[in-house]
Amino acid sequence: MDGVPAPLRCFNERHSAEMFVDDGVETVTSVEQKKVEQSIEEVVSVYKQIHSLPQPTLLREQHYLYLKKGLRHLSDAYECLDASRPWLCFWILHSLELLEEHIPAVVASEVCQFLARCQSPTGGFAGGPGQHAHLAPTYAAVNALCIIGTEEAYNVIDREKLLDFLWSVKQPDGSFVMHVGGEVDVSCQNWEGGLSGVPGLEAHGGYTFCGTAALVILGKEHMLDLKALLRWVISRQMRFEGGFQGRCNKLVDGCYSFWQAGLLPLLHRALFKEGESELSRQRWMFEQQALQEYILLCCQNPTGGLLDKPGKSRDFYHTCYCLSGLSIAQHFGNTDLHHEMILGMEENRLAPTHPVYNICPEKVARALQFFLRLPVPGGSKQPEASAEDRQSDPAADNDATATGSADQS
Repeated sequence: MDGVPAPLRCFNERHSAEMFVDDGVETVTSVEQKKVEQSIEEVVSVYKQIHSLPQPTLLREQHYLYLKKGLRHLSDAYECLDASRPWLCFWILHSLELLEEHIPAVVASEVCQFLARCQSPTGGFAGGPGQHAHLAPTYAAVNALCIIGTEEAYNVIDREKLLDFLWSVKQPDGSFVMHVGGEVDVSCQNWEGGLSGVPGLEAHGGYTFCGTAALVILGKEHMLDLKALLRWVISRQMRFEGGFQGRCNKLVDGCYSFWQAGLLPLLHRALFKEGESELSRQRWMFEQQALQEYILLCCQNPTGGLLDKPGKSRDFYHTCYCLSGLSIAQHFGNTDLHHEMILGMEENRLAPTHPVYNICPEKVARALQFFLRLPVPGGSKQPEASAEDRQSDPAADNDATATGSADQS
């Protein structure tokens, strides 16, 4: 760990000066913003009364027990996520790997068998057995299988049919629909600097991360206006709360601890590639300590699990992305240039997460090593590249093109 972090922001007398000022014009959103700040101030006040020497603690054991139970049993409240069951597998498995908790071989095998039943006969994964293939649970299922990282897990994926499915949802304008006949998801950078789902919509943290990460994988991140994107994302970190909002004029939300903060390693790497000489070699371009403080003080359920903001219920989605954001805020760089900033005790340290794929870096390396040994699937619906396209793309004949993004920033 590099040095001792500064005292908690909430113990600083000037912290309250960061609260929202509406300039005498009250709106629906200004009222909601003040309510959130008030709830955070109450949490901080209670914390100050209990702790004279502040040492925020990650409730590691409580989170582990909550996640462990979720792999076997879900309450009736999760019935609404019947079409998102591979996501539940990913959220829980990734949270456990960040906590460096072992997944028993029997449980891992059962997850593999379940995800195999979610795989569509025509390729891709569905939200549950017997449902239609959809890009979102396909992403979640592949990530979950890579976290397990066994040959059984890798072999679940029918790569030939998966490629057929991907081509079936590819659109002529370069975008993808989420399922056959479904909506388009993530296709453009807008005037704000972030990315939106389709042209004309506002920039959104989830869309922005996914679109930027896709361009990093393709080695095309230079196509973005990187400075505009940087301005947009750093402006999404809330001054009083320390966490991130997902869009302009919205409330803080723990899940954006990853969707927004996770963009900063990608931008750091992209700007470094473009020759920016003023980049730090120790810190990302956001307030890492402030984000850790928000997650540890405001987003933990005392009985396990993490949440959006004070007053909200815990769930596996927010548990996954709060922990992912906490990991990003704790770790800078890769093994060659690695710095840590751990708020609180050393026991708060999480495993690093890969900023492109959001699974642990060694799981990315292991999956790449396995799949690069295999022949590239034919993909019966893949269009033939023209001679002109191949001439302009020197990577067209390189099967391992995407692996260039496997290193961390």
